[in-house]
Amino acid sequence: MEEFLTSCCEAVKVNPDPAGSGFHVVLGNEACDVDSMVCALTYAYFLSKTGRSETLVVPLLNIRQSDLLLRSDNVYLLRQVGLSPDLLLFRDQLDLRALHRDGRLRLTLVDHNVLPSSDSDLEGAVVEVIDHHLLERDSSPSCPVTVETVGSCATLVTERIIQKVPEILDQQVAQLLYAAVVLDCVNMAPSAGKVTPKDSQFAAALESRFPALPPRGALFQTLQDAKFDVSGLNTEQMLLKDMKAVSGSLNVAVSVLYITLEDFLQRAGLEAELSGFCLKFGFDLLLLMTISFSQSREPIRELAVFSHSAACRQEVSHYLEQARDPALNLCPISSPRPHITAYRQGNSLASRKKLLPLVKDFVKERDGDGRLGDMMEEEEEEEEESRFPPTPMNSLVEGCPLDGGLPHISALDLEEKFSKMADRRGN
Repeated sequence: MEEFLTSCCEAVKVNPDPAGSGFHVVLGNEACDVDSMVCALTYAYFLSKTGRSETLVVPLLNIRQSDLLLRSDNVYLLRQVGLSPDLLLFRDQLDLRALHRDGRLRLTLVDHNVLPSSDSDLEGAVVEVIDHHLLERDSSPSCPVTVETVGSCATLVTERIIQKVPEILDQQVAQLLYAAVVLDCVNMAPSAGKVTPKDSQFAAALESRFPALPPRGALFQTLQDAKFDVSGLNTEQMLLKDMKAVSGSLNVAVSVLYITLEDFLQRAGLEAELSGFCLKFGFDLLLLMTISFSQSREPIRELAVFSHSAACRQEVSHYLEQARDPALNLCPISSPRPHITAYRQGNSLASRKKLLPLVKDFVKERDGDGRLGDMMEEEEEEEEESRFPPTPMNSLVEGCPLDGGLPHISALDLEEKFSKMADRRGN
């Protein structure tokens, strides 16, 4: 793996334009979690070993290089398997649009099957998809699609490797894949609602072939501890660490916070920071899903809804309270913040992955009857889910949204924004 990654770095960093050669980029999603990173690395390695690509195969992490530090579990896993982060390639190190304009780009998507709207101009370069999320694209002779709702996309990559070229598996590659499966499937515990028979089958296959793999429980716990380590992060970084968004005439961010809701709500100056975050990145509403664990290691989920528009906050809160597919079983709890509605989530199996379709349906339905559309300056015809890693605009290589720092914005600024929008609509 080191030799392969070194050759990729040399091709991109040292000699990025060797006689106009092409690149076959294996691209993970914009969240760049462990599963996405591992799938990009290992599937690119698989393609390079099988000779299935006529161009140089390059794994690309779909975040800026500077943002890797916010993916603390990724960094931990790389250290554990002995891979230097310096061997990785990031979105701001390769201009995909320029390559595509020159006809030199082939894209394989792993851990997602639809490009976000910010990357829609790259759609013509997509030649293969391997994913475990909801299928949103059709397969074609020019772009085969493998989508199965297993717990981890790494399970599908492991299956492909074992079926086609098992000899390329070594301890390092196997540990990468194994770690992604164990982490995504919550230690293979059926009670977590993530693991499927196929996940268990290929986790067991890796254990059988490589008995020196770390014990499953210990591996999961160390990765989980690393993932949940938010020490030293400010509020903005905590929101960006694991965030996705739904866009329509209402722009909603959905962040997973690895802290109890009580602790988060006690942060000094929280509402001003949330207001600034919304204005800086163009969000109208924040959904904050916290996850912590009981002494018996059972997941505890809580949900908070933030918006300075009381109507917006009440609409989405009511919608989620009434949701049945899945039912979140929300129980209101006291909030010390006037613009934050807080809940204990009775259905602890309803992760952010289950929440996002509800949010998309909410935005779509409210766009349709126009009740919430009045709050926005413009309406967009297409709503979509955009995957956000540590920086929400990582697909734009021109600049990082964190470069300018966090502006000082008061709660009144955001309330004034909504008021002006409503006045313009009324006129």
